[in-house]
Amino acid sequence: MATTYTGPVIPAAIEPLISQRAKDLLQKVWDFVDTECIPAEALFHHQISTDPAKRWASYPQIIEELKEKAKKAGLWNLWLHKGYKEGPGLTNVEYALMAEIMGRAGHVAPEAMNCAAPDTGNMEVFAKYGNDAQKKQWLVPLMNGEIRSAFAMTERFISSSDATNIQTSIRREGDEYVINGNKWWISGAGDPRCKIYIVMGKTDAGNPNPHKQQSIVLVPAGTPGVNIVRPMHIMGYDDAPHGHMEMTFTNVRVPVSNLVLGEGRGFEIIQGRLGPGRIHHCMRTIGVAERALELMLRRLTDPTRKTFGKMIGEHGTVQADVAESRMEIDSARFMVLNAAHMIDLHDAKSALREIGMAKIICPSMALRVIDRAQQAYGAEGICQDTVLPNLWTHVRTLRYADGPDEVHRAQVAKLEMRRAKAVVQKIEEQERRSAMLLGQKAKL
Repeated sequence: MATTYTGPVIPAAIEPLISQRAKDLLQKVWDFVDTECIPAEALFHHQISTDPAKRWASYPQIIEELKEKAKKAGLWNLWLHKGYKEGPGLTNVEYALMAEIMGRAGHVAPEAMNCAAPDTGNMEVFAKYGNDAQKKQWLVPLMNGEIRSAFAMTERFISSSDATNIQTSIRREGDEYVINGNKWWISGAGDPRCKIYIVMGKTDAGNPNPHKQQSIVLVPAGTPGVNIVRPMHIMGYDDAPHGHMEMTFTNVRVPVSNLVLGEGRGFEIIQGRLGPGRIHHCMRTIGVAERALELMLRRLTDPTRKTFGKMIGEHGTVQADVAESRMEIDSARFMVLNAAHMIDLHDAKSALREIGMAKIICPSMALRVIDRAQQAYGAEGICQDTVLPNLWTHVRTLRYADGPDEVHRAQVAKLEMRRAKAVVQKIEEQERRSAMLLGQKAKL
């Protein structure tokens, strides 16, 4: 039975931007996550095989069951905003609120509604930059939830935070491209349903413009020369069967028709891919923080948990932690919604500052909120008896994913410094006027 919508309150300043259709969908998303996805989490993890031979060869059946329910409820591909004919017609602001709710069941809900990374970003690559043949072959089955995908950019032996450093070579030989390189932390590449890798490499390493050296090619899974070396562990978690894999490409050959958009346009593609995707990550992260705070409230109001004659939640220091978490979550939400609105008004490039600030603030905020919840749970908060350690670990990765904090800080600072000349001129004009007024007063 559907529950009354008690999800995040739509801020008054944002509510005029939310259509009635989107509000109805918000209610349905909340009900689906609350009554279907969160209860299914334990079964999802139970269905992941512990047999090393099967762990990366099968996927929990509960996901397929949830996907069918989501399709029937009309909760499918909500992420692809109204700029694309393939999407449901939502704005980035409207979807941001839905992504927050999905983040409360981070492993299960986004995939159940076909709104999970890295597929969302990869589908946007096909929708925005792919030709008709590429869309038919890959976008259609991705949007149907029939296959999954991976984006292969990060490399092991270089500093990938500066993507101009990538060394994977994409060399044309006749009607084929030959790919050689080592990639790692390729999310989703371990999934047995992953059928396509979107690979970034250099087609013109000698180009004096470092942002014109890279291109994007499509490599179907199973292509000779593609080798999955190992799953990368995140503080002990292997994230099976989705995985973040190390891969090698050795003399991998694909037809030239697998090039996306054109040679030298790799940076253009990844920037178009990452903008909205970063907002999706941020909103899901706020959902994670909300869930951690709810778990904290449960612990603090448990009458069987007392210290020094009081329930844990009656202690002033703990109440201060609750207040800090509430204020930090709400502040981060406003920041992300502002960035989403900027994308809606203009585009992702015009919202670089807002996106960068949100990308820095949200993971750090969520880590603090989760940490406070763990502290309230004591030793239980860092063991397998709660979801909190898993939440903390995966949120911690977001300080690297889609660009580390340092890169976004540098971008924000660069954009702010561009204002310096105008700001200095304004201050100097104010000082000139002040001196003039003082001089006039002295004459009187």
